[in-house]
Amino acid sequence: MAEAIRVLIVDDEEDFRETIIKRLKVRKLEACGAGTGTAALDLLREKEFDVMVLDVKMPDMNGVDTLKAAKQIAPNVEVIMLTGHASMEFGMKGMQLGAFDYIMKPVPINELLDTITQAYNKKQGLA
Repeated sequence: MAEAIRVLIVDDEEDFRETIIKRLKVRKLEACGAGTGTAALDLLREKEFDVMVLDVKMPDMNGVDTLKAAKQIAPNVEVIMLTGHASMEFGMKGMQLGAFDYIMKPVPINELLDTITQAYNKKQGLA
């Protein structure tokens, strides 16, 4: 059996984050979460992740700054930028910095799962 995709969900909205984590685990992904950019960077230092789903607007550091730091800690992690309210400017900036994709909240779980799978395949050299 293939290894589970390891996903880090970074979002300051706890209910949203926990719901996504539960839905990914039901689909046999290995998922955990962080509520801040700083907490996400700490987790990236502790363990390896395949894909990080990263909220753009967070209280301590925004998604673009978190993305920059994350790519220094874990250059191979694929990052999906996620937002409910940021402009396309943030999405474009994220893409310039190496984000895999940019999607809007609320995102249907199947669409998120498809994007995570595509990002994982890219990381594995399958896409």
